[in-house]
Amino acid sequence: MQIGRWNHQSAGVSGGPARPSHSGGHSKYSKNSHGGKHFPNSPGRAGFGSHRNAPASRVGNRFPSRGGYGRGGGARRGGFGVFGETETEISKFMNKTVVTTEEPVFIPEHKFSDFDIGEHLKKNIIAKKYESPTPIQDKIIPHVLLGQDVVGLAETGTGKTAAFLVPLIDKVMKQKGERVLIMAPTRELAVQIEKELADFARGLGFRGMVAVGGANIGPQISQLKHNPAFVIGTPGRLKDLMERKALNLSGFGTVVLDEADRMLDMGFIDDMRMILSKMRSKEPVRPGHPGGRHTLFFSATMGKDIQRLIGDFLTSPVIISVKTRDTPSSVDQDVVRIPRGKDKFEVLAEMLKDREFSRVLVFGRTKYGVEKLAKALSRLHIHAESIHGNKTQGARIRALEAFKAGKVSVLVATDVAARGLDIPAVSHVINYDLPSTYEDYIHRIGRTGRASLKGRALTFVQGR
Repeated sequence: MQIGRWNHQSAGVSGGPARPSHSGGHSKYSKNSHGGKHFPNSPGRAGFGSHRNAPASRVGNRFPSRGGYGRGGGARRGGFGVFGETETEISKFMNKTVVTTEEPVFIPEHKFSDFDIGEHLKKNIIAKKYESPTPIQDKIIPHVLLGQDVVGLAETGTGKTAAFLVPLIDKVMKQKGERVLIMAPTRELAVQIEKELADFARGLGFRGMVAVGGANIGPQISQLKHNPAFVIGTPGRLKDLMERKALNLSGFGTVVLDEADRMLDMGFIDDMRMILSKMRSKEPVRPGHPGGRHTLFFSATMGKDIQRLIGDFLTSPVIISVKTRDTPSSVDQDVVRIPRGKDKFEVLAEMLKDREFSRVLVFGRTKYGVEKLAKALSRLHIHAESIHGNKTQGARIRALEAFKAGKVSVLVATDVAARGLDIPAVSHVINYDLPSTYEDYIHRIGRTGRASLKGRALTFVQGR
């Protein structure tokens, strides 16, 4: 198994040295004559089979091909509909950070104390140890406070949740009866937003609630009877609550579409249109008259479909982009070449025993495969949990909280389950299975290297 630039045999090059690595790699890895890095091969050791003393060679038989685990098979390296089939695509998984390069220091135009928001809200911001606004917060908050529709384009981990929550909390405080709907693509992201809301709105006298699938709908219906100021939910559950007459959106004047590109990818467009049609019109009742819907739209990408949505949903929006590149410069990206016939589970297990892999997010393609992988790692005494769509909301939250608290060192997840998660200090993201698209890859590796920290992303590539 090789980490780093591929060797001459796998690249099909007959001569010349490989490009050197700038990151220094792991101390356990020895460089070969081609400049690549090899993970040390180990003999069969206890724990890799279905029984504690089974030999390593049995591991591949425990993972069926449909989950993408074990030895590769078939003509295509990653299966149907994956990104990483060609060497050109694989090259996008490699982007070495250069330690001598200094990032330009962002100097915000505002301080949180400068914004025209309530003093109690300012105290709550200070209590969360927020000092200076991030670029997207600095640019967006003033426009939201003015009631303008806004499109925010930003890389993951840029603080966009606070960019819309802070001004909208202030709006609810100052405009009696104002209610806000926030749509998110996944249960985890909705729960995460509600937790941020609870911190910012502490002691302000209003509440928010989460409406997501995978949880009992009864308590959600009961919460809605109290007319919470903020309703945060996934499109499917929001639609369900509306059909049950438990949620009436006619009194909601503000809507946030968070991770709108992902909701589009997941096929929620019809639900989104239906939900917005039940709110106030995006246009004022008459020119110059207040009361039109206030819409905030956040996306990591700006394709033609997204542009059409913006035209349909927003009125003369201010577009704020703080995207500088597809992938964050704080993430060192590389590939792990798995030789043909080598069991990649064994490679992963050996890798995770290195203490440098302290908090690792591992991505798989299927719910079935993710669950199997987490259980197999646990049998090797590697503390692992999983999150995927087949788990209940409570189980997913418990797994996520255990990972955040350091009770487990490895979280195995599907793309949908991990979208938008804010997990502090993730040391590594490992793409055990190839992503479906380059956009999915970007969102996967955005879970590490957040805030001022550095991170590392490794993508497993099966030999042909």
